Amino acid sequence: MVFLHGTSMMHKSGLSKTPQERVRQVQDGDPSVREYESYVPVGKANEKIGHWVEQGAEIVYLSSHETDTDVKKDIQVLGKYNFPDAPVLYRRGSETYAQIAERVMPDVLIEDDCESIGGEVEMTYPHVSPQKRKLIKSIVVKEFSGLDDLPDNPEDLRTWRK
Repeated sequence: MVFLHGTSMMHKSGLSKTPQERVRQVQDGDPSVREYESYVPVGKANEKIGHWVEQGAEIVYLSSHETDTDVKKDIQVLGKYNFPDAPVLYRRGSETYAQIAERVMPDVLIEDDCESIGGEVEMTYPHVSPQKRKLIKSIVVKEFSGLDDLPDNPEDLRTWRK
């Protein structure tokens, strides 16, 4: 399970900015943060995920959106930048990210630290039940830093430590 916003894709005005500058753009209300159809990959996230899929990894994406309309924009961006085809899951009604993760039970959950929007309180893994957390490998990357530093072999994700 790979989180989309802030982890593998970002607002277009974040290009050529540092991750910290991107965080500030979100906190300062940069208009491009809400222009979901113009999002771009963070680094080479699309290529990294593509390599994992080529090696047999099954991917599901987790979106921060809560409407079909906005998720369709995510799907368009994923297609535009050749991210591997995979289901895009999102919260419906009062559902939480943790409930989605507990339902899917991915081997690995990759998400960012949500620095721009409140940190751990906004993340997925910390809210997964302790029993189920034992079965999911959590990988947390710095927000807007991307996946480029993660292992190329998806099997290595299960034991990866920063």
